[in-house]
Amino acid sequence: VRDSPALAVAGMLAEAGADVHVYDPQGTDNARRVHPELAYEKSLTDAVTGTDLVCVLTDWAEFRNADPVSLGEITGRRLVVDGKNCLDGPAWAAAGWTYRGLGRPAL
Repeated sequence: VRDSPALAVAGMLAEAGADVHVYDPQGTDNARRVHPELAYEKSLTDAVTGTDLVCVLTDWAEFRNADPVSLGEITGRRLVVDGKNCLDGPAWAAAGWTYRGLGRPAL
């Protein structure tokens, strides 16, 4: 976990002043030891509720298979950065999200 790029990004966002809420189905306890300043959520739904930006920085099946329509109903804004290029970008865009995949053209 110490070398997790996802955790490093979350830490940098928090240092820059963002209110960062994270969820990981497996690594929360270890991540909390490295970055106790982050808000750790118990579910994907809890992590994205009311957010202005969703960053997908891991490619667990739970994230790859997330429903962009239902998630869009609980976020503050439909902005997603797909740091692993694991999402179906056109499906997210069709659900009203501004989708950005690393190294991919904007949709």
